[in-house]
Amino acid sequence: MLNYLKARLKYLLPLLLTGTLFAQKEFEKYGPMGSRVYVDLKEALSVNTGVYKMDLSYKKLDPKEYNKISKLKDLQVLKLSGNEVKEFPKNFGDLFNLLYIASYNNPFTAFPEDFRKLSSLNHLELSHTKIDSIPAAIAYLSKLKTIKFTDTDDTLKLPSTLRYIKTLNDIQIENCIMDSFPKEVFRVMSLKFLYLSKTNTYKVSTHFERLPNLEVLIIEDNPITSLPSTIYLAKNLRLISLRNTKITKLPDTISQLENLALLDLRGCAFSKNEIETVKAMLPGCDVKFDKEPEKK
Repeated sequence: MLNYLKARLKYLLPLLLTGTLFAQKEFEKYGPMGSRVYVDLKEALSVNTGVYKMDLSYKKLDPKEYNKISKLKDLQVLKLSGNEVKEFPKNFGDLFNLLYIASYNNPFTAFPEDFRKLSSLNHLELSHTKIDSIPAAIAYLSKLKTIKFTDTDDTLKLPSTLRYIKTLNDIQIENCIMDSFPKEVFRVMSLKFLYLSKTNTYKVSTHFERLPNLEVLIIEDNPITSLPSTIYLAKNLRLISLRNTKITKLPDTISQLENLALLDLRGCAFSKNEIETVKAMLPGCDVKFDKEPEKK
């Protein structure tokens, strides 16, 4: 299977790598090539200029030094993990060159008040926080490409302003309880990659004409029961994964997705007849089920 997917690796990479490894790849992608990664905040502050990348994972941070991070005006990449901090550094929005921010296992309760000032930000990734909503001001981040939000300790509310970010092409939300119909994500016309896992999603939009650029649609481990017949309007879809959902039948219109290369239905209770129907509708697509139908 891996050889079959190599040509489409850029679309499937998040599926083929573990979350940690993928996060590391993203961290490496941003910032000047060959630039040093600072792992000591005190040292970075003493250097001040020319500090482009910083990984403070599992560092016990002095509160006074932590609140001086905003003085690192050249900083483009920042990763925090397990630092036991509950708030973003003071004046965080002053990091106007910041391209990438990721935080894991820090109990943040809210975004910084000056969040809208991070106009250069491309990648926003937060995991294991106590944040229960993304502010409407995220629309000011006009260069944002990726939002990755996982494992909140509460529900997660999305803003309707997501659709105003014209560069946003990747939304990944996992293990966060959202509205049963997360309509906000289905209004982002620039979206290419949508991943929803364990998000309490019962329903998806019928307006797939609003997603002309969508190439990967992953809705896994959710109680969704059907796909709308309008799925064919997302004509650039290359991969659909509906693993471990309650879907037992697909609309006939899915046969019109000429670019669809992989359809993953493992963990779904499709009958043998439905399995044969799906394969007949998508003869050029690699369709994955838990079990192949018995040969007569």
